Amino acid sequence: MKDFTKLIDEYYSRLSEESQQAVNDAVEIIVTQKELGHKVMVITGSGPNLHEGVTTFIAELMHKGIIDGVSTSSAVIAHELAGTLDKVHRVNGVELGFDTERLPRGDIFEITHLSEEYLSELEKEMPLDRDLIDRGMKLDGKDIIKAAGNMAYPMGLRTERISKEILAFAKMFGVPFEQAAGWGCHPLTMLGAGAVNNLPVLVTVPQLVGGGGVGLCLGDSISITERSSRIAKMIDESAVLIESAVALTQEIHDGPLENFTGHGIWSQWDGGPSARLKGKHLIRIDLDPQLKRAWDLERSGSTIQKAIDQGLPKTKLTGIPFRMEMSGFARLETSMPIIGDIGMVWPILGFKVAERLGIQLSYISHPQDTPEGQQFRNWIVDTVKPFSIEKINQKTRNWS
Repeated sequence: MKDFTKLIDEYYSRLSEESQQAVNDAVEIIVTQKELGHKVMVITGSGPNLHEGVTTFIAELMHKGIIDGVSTSSAVIAHELAGTLDKVHRVNGVELGFDTERLPRGDIFEITHLSEEYLSELEKEMPLDRDLIDRGMKLDGKDIIKAAGNMAYPMGLRTERISKEILAFAKMFGVPFEQAAGWGCHPLTMLGAGAVNNLPVLVTVPQLVGGGGVGLCLGDSISITERSSRIAKMIDESAVLIESAVALTQEIHDGPLENFTGHGIWSQWDGGPSARLKGKHLIRIDLDPQLKRAWDLERSGSTIQKAIDQGLPKTKLTGIPFRMEMSGFARLETSMPIIGDIGMVWPILGFKVAERLGIQLSYISHPQDTPEGQQFRNWIVDTVKPFSIEKINQKTRNWS
């Protein structure tokens, strides 16, 4: 098994002293809570979490018992259905014969690099325009690694279409779309790891809009009320919440059913589901130093709480550009910011936690701008396979 210690030491040295201390404190919190038998939940966005290999690393941490649940975006679900990252050939779509009105900005069109073997398998599911693929691959263009599926033919279209079949399975067996999708996903996706280990992976309500038709199928699989209740339960059962490159967390970690910050106070009054953030450790990995400044202002003089108490705009009282998620985060006594690149922070955090708990990791993620990061991205492309309809059929045939 590869020893990652030297690389982790190198990544750690690239953090500021303040961020190093924040990582050390976060490791201590997570290890302590895991040793007490408590759960750790991750709240992720898409974008950097995919490109830095963080979602793939989170899957490993789920398999190793360090992470116990994930909330994420519909975009992440769509990309995991297509294999997380893939290599595409990007060309000018007009040269392929498409009307510019049907093309994205810049008239780009992408063809997924796929083996002949996989293309033949795919033809059993859907008709393929082989001529389009052949002509596209022969055009001058650029090969890039990017979030899988998305705008590339045929995997983007396949993901849209397969999501309707997954929705049918979800409805048939009375489960969320994410759970049904996990039955057919690769184990090195968060969806697949959740299915293998019986751990919840759920898209939050603010993050439903995205991922094209996948987001629509996600939204149609269970009601918004049930989705909110399930996420509230996940939060309530967790002692540590780690936010990773995600926006709109004000509506995730303290709404609509959370009663400590006040947004979900009335659900409990009427006997409905609720969650409570009091005493939970909310760790946020973020590049924005203003988050730390807002957190410091609250620690030094309850500035944000005073603004709320007086009914004043927080931006005017703090003097900083105020993102919505800063409010609940800064006011929670047990929150902690780590200012740094998630691609750098996650491998350090995950490795150090695993080391303290005596857990051997099979792999770690690496910052995208390092040689190891580039290798890791290529490894994801080669290793993490798209959703398999046969796998979900096997699961549902043996449903129990």
